[in-house]
Amino acid sequence: MNNRAVISTAAAPAAIGPYSQAVKVGNTVWISGQIPLDPETMEVAEGGIEAETRQVFANLSAIAEAAGGSLDNSVKINISLTDLANFQAVNAVMAATFKEPYPARACVQVAALPKGVQVEIEAILAI
Repeated sequence: MNNRAVISTAAAPAAIGPYSQAVKVGNTVWISGQIPLDPETMEVAEGGIEAETRQVFANLSAIAEAAGGSLDNSVKINISLTDLANFQAVNAVMAATFKEPYPARACVQVAALPKGVQVEIEAILAI
């Protein structure tokens, strides 16, 4: 894959495993799942599901910018929640983050996420 570029920025948390923050191939960017870590402290954002979700979108935004785009370039968002009771709260943060037309989306409940967080989100962008 000659046209594959690894995207990395200090404005988002460093990978906590054997993966890249994002990979760009042609005009498509696949951003790895982000959890609500503050990139400076690598600590989980405090303040509940809304604060966690805002931090995740801030991390995704920083990576999108490092790839030459923005979250407005998102075509698909995948959300993992440890409790689907938080679905409406996450929807509210997403509605405040994106403008129409909204990206396609999937949202699933999972048993657990790294570092005990409540939300993880990944994104696919077309830049």
